[in-house]
Amino acid sequence: GAMSVDSITDLSDNTSKLLEALQLSHPHELDPRRSLGKTKMLSLNPITWQVPRIVERCCKHIETHGLQTVGIFRVGSSKKRVQQLREEFDQGLDVFLDEHQSVHDVAALLKEFLRDMPDPLIPRELYAAFLSTAAMEGPAQLAALQLLLFLLPPCHSDTLHRLLRFLSEVARHAEGSRGPDGQQIPGNKMTVSNLATIFGPNILQKEKPGEKDTGAMNFEDSAAIILVLQRLIEHYQTLFMVSPETQRDVLRRLFQTDPDVIDYLLRRK
Repeated sequence: GAMSVDSITDLSDNTSKLLEALQLSHPHELDPRRSLGKTKMLSLNPITWQVPRIVERCCKHIETHGLQTVGIFRVGSSKKRVQQLREEFDQGLDVFLDEHQSVHDVAALLKEFLRDMPDPLIPRELYAAFLSTAAMEGPAQLAALQLLLFLLPPCHSDTLHRLLRFLSEVARHAEGSRGPDGQQIPGNKMTVSNLATIFGPNILQKEKPGEKDTGAMNFEDSAAIILVLQRLIEHYQTLFMVSPETQRDVLRRLFQTDPDVIDYLLRRK
């Protein structure tokens, strides 16, 4: 599930099978009954969300069972159980995560997936550009981040959006609160800053895993990574929103250069 897919509208049967194995499309589109006696292709880009199933399932599990878990992503997990889950997802099995799975195991699995992607969620060629936004402030910083997000391949963009929405929800439950009956509900203690510290190095990677010296990252880069991911978590809704002006401009240009694309998009919608 850690493969970039760019601008795919029509797929051969062989490619469809590959993408089904990589689980990049919606589960209902991967239903084997869908293709019986039919020649319908997978509808991936640009209408369908391209989020690997492992990311969606892990986020959903923690949103359902772990938002009140103190120290989520910091408390240790069972390496054996995490490895078993990882192997099941790697084999393409329809892994069902329920209340019987440890929240800490699922959290560790999500971190491992992001860390070990051959091409990180934010591609390495954009690493320096994203880090440069740490020196900016206010609207200028957010404008630069948004333009950089527009450069991400579709499945990277979709997956990053899902992850940031999830991290924002985790941070929203960092502080303790009181329930409707006045009972104390514990907070998970995972603030935006804490989450950015944990996930930043997994999402923004300068070198491939195993190729870098463990002490190679300097303090400035480390601080910039944390700050950039903080901004992405705090403002993800605004950053992923394309303004009507930009959308009109894109459609206008496409109408001049690729009118068939406009026709395709409108028919798909």
